[in-house]
Amino acid sequence: MSNAAPAEAAPAEATSTAEGEAPPAETAPAEGKAPAEAAPAEGEAPAKPAPEEPKAPAPPPPDEPTSEPLEVTVEDKSDSSVTITWRPPKTVPANSGLDGYTVEITKEGTEDWKAVNEDLTVSCRYVIKNQTTGDRLLIRVVAVNSGGRSPPATIADPILVKEVGARPKVRLPRFLRQRYVKKVGEKINLVIPFSGKPKPVVSWLKDGEPLDPKRANIRTSDTDSILFIRQAERVDSGSYEMCVKVDDFEDKAAIIIQIIELPGPPASIKIADVWGFNVALEWTAPKDNGNTEITGYTVQKADKKTGDWFNILEHYTRLNATISDLIMGNTYTFRIFAENKCGLSEECARTKEEATIVKEVIDYKPTPFVERDFTEAPKFTTVLNDRSTTVGYSTKLLCSVRGSPKPKIMWMKNKMILNNMDNPKYRMISTGGICTLEIRKPGQYDGGEYVCRAENQLGKVDTGCKLEVKKPVYADADKDKEAE
Repeated sequence: MSNAAPAEAAPAEATSTAEGEAPPAETAPAEGKAPAEAAPAEGEAPAKPAPEEPKAPAPPPPDEPTSEPLEVTVEDKSDSSVTITWRPPKTVPANSGLDGYTVEITKEGTEDWKAVNEDLTVSCRYVIKNQTTGDRLLIRVVAVNSGGRSPPATIADPILVKEVGARPKVRLPRFLRQRYVKKVGEKINLVIPFSGKPKPVVSWLKDGEPLDPKRANIRTSDTDSILFIRQAERVDSGSYEMCVKVDDFEDKAAIIIQIIELPGPPASIKIADVWGFNVALEWTAPKDNGNTEITGYTVQKADKKTGDWFNILEHYTRLNATISDLIMGNTYTFRIFAENKCGLSEECARTKEEATIVKEVIDYKPTPFVERDFTEAPKFTTVLNDRSTTVGYSTKLLCSVRGSPKPKIMWMKNKMILNNMDNPKYRMISTGGICTLEIRKPGQYDGGEYVCRAENQLGKVDTGCKLEVKKPVYADADKDKEAE
């Protein structure tokens, strides 16, 4: 029982020690033995540790500068500035952060570093301005915070203050890649872009010679050059060359300008031949073509009686022509205009001689008139055809005849001559060669052979047919009625 109490007190003391600070070394009991005063009496509570004195708080750590900026590089440069970029430092202390950057420069061979930005810049890009062309600069960037300046990040090689070179290039517009044509008096204003670094030196030539400032004006900017002629003349035609040059590199573009105007008249014209109703003309090309090719000619004629001019041929391309369909007995004069892209010439070439279409004397001998003999014996062109009819129903017999002189028409029945004057049953008509015999309400005995005869001084001719007259057919009721 005496050994159980110390064993129970030990865990409580261990717990107190773990929750608080570690006890001093001299208070620790020897290994394997417990101190005699620490053993509580039987039935008493374990003893509590004595309270510790409070300690002063630890001072905060001092602010630290950042690490150096990373990857300082030159982005661009010109003849008076240098643009640099960099990345933030790899290490930025949490307690001091990053306030900004200072960009410093010095000329090569010196150690006199000067800050080029009065205020800290928070951007990772900076343009160093107002530098002298040709200077070689050493550049470094320093990160700044409350802990001070970081180690500097320096560009290893000196930077030459000079615009970054780019080969010169003339960007000739598409419409200038072929012959550029303008009329006399028109304005020429050609804008030709170019590129290159540093700014290229631009020069112009015309046919290999410098431009005449009295005829052409050149206006050059940083990106293009303008060729301006207020009023074009034919002397402005030629091959123009634009050259842009950067150091030892250059680019050229050729522009062919053609100034045109109306052509002159044909040099000469003559009437080569006249025959029948035709005139042959010949002429030569004009001495002045207006600085462009002749596209055709317009030929006109004028009758001496009226003096009015009329176009015969337009856009005609040959130097000779045959004029046809002229009027007999008239006298003609001809003139010709030349034509090019600008239009017809203001003047014309006119024939000195005249072309007369001579009337030919024709000895007309008419052939003697022979009267034609139109006499002809009668002839039936349409003959009679056999017919049948019913008792009480009128019918007609038709035929046609021709002959000269007009034949006399006669109708016969069973070889007996019919006369409509004696028998009103028959009606005879002859009109325009059509012969008609009308039989009115024929009876059973009117059937037989009918003949039509045509006769004149040259002869006679007959045509005949058979006529059948049928009895009418009655219904059974009608027959019974007749029987009654």
